[in-house]
Amino acid sequence: MNEQARPPPAITLKSSEFRRDREQGWRELELLLELARRHGVTGLAPEELERLPLLYRAALSSLSVARAIALDRHLLLYLEDLALRGYLVVYGPRGRLLDGFREFFRRGFPAAVQSARWHILVALLTLLAGAAAGFLLTIGDEAWFSALVPAGMAGERGPSSTREDLLNGEIAAPWPGFIDSFLVMANFLFQHNTAVGILCFSLGALAGVPTLLLTLYQGLSFGAFVALHYDRGLAWEFIGWASIHGITEFGAVILCSAGGLLVAEKVLFPGRFSRLDSLARCGGTAARMAVGAMLMFFVAAVLEGGFRQFVQSTPLRLCIGLGVGAVWVLYLSRPASEPEP
Repeated sequence: MNEQARPPPAITLKSSEFRRDREQGWRELELLLELARRHGVTGLAPEELERLPLLYRAALSSLSVARAIALDRHLLLYLEDLALRGYLVVYGPRGRLLDGFREFFRRGFPAAVQSARWHILVALLTLLAGAAAGFLLTIGDEAWFSALVPAGMAGERGPSSTREDLLNGEIAAPWPGFIDSFLVMANFLFQHNTAVGILCFSLGALAGVPTLLLTLYQGLSFGAFVALHYDRGLAWEFIGWASIHGITEFGAVILCSAGGLLVAEKVLFPGRFSRLDSLARCGGTAARMAVGAMLMFFVAAVLEGGFRQFVQSTPLRLCIGLGVGAVWVLYLSRPASEPEP
């Protein structure tokens, strides 16, 4: 009779028991994560810093067990959120966004350029070969100008242009004013040049052949322009007019092409790694070159849209172009070590 009167044992739900044994650690981790969010990791006390990774690993273990025994969904979502927040604090980047920019310009961009010297040399030689070919073809027959330069790029310039047309309508044209120069023209040039650079870079995934062809074409069109002005006795004036922005602009094109060639090399010759692993290892370097080139395109757009017509002296234009080019060379050749990929 006594056994029958004994009350049945209490039934404890798995989720309740699971939570009761571990909830104190979760609450402690939540508190540390909130403190880190408000004051940064450096705001935690030494003993709190010691506890943080231990509590994070305990929360990961709890999440793994919870998934295995299929506890209630709300508990799973809570643990997943806690684990994600813990990961960002424990393993996330410590620097601020401004520090990241500073590190990129101080070390990342120059180091990426210095690690791709041979690719830059190939891109430079390809561009020069195109310029020489465009000049020689057009100097012998100006009909090549129309074949090599699209109508949108040529504008009103062409075989029918006279010396006065090129001088007064282009080289010695008056400054159009602040809004047209810095806002309208510079914005258009930046968008156009950036699109060309991104195309040079991205086509490297196709074994680099389209990258080389596009780089060659950039040289062909420039060589055709030089020949057109040379035939009218304006070669020196045109080179000065173009140098104020062209040195920076072509430098950016070369860097984009070199980044594409670096990608192409890893596609064609992955070495002891798989192609995907090889691309992953070089991806950071190539991307840093492309991002830095975008900055150069911006500088070139400001120089071309805003200052090219503002400065009318050919020697001064050459001094500005060569001076800016020298600054880029000195900056990109400064001692720097490649960041870890």
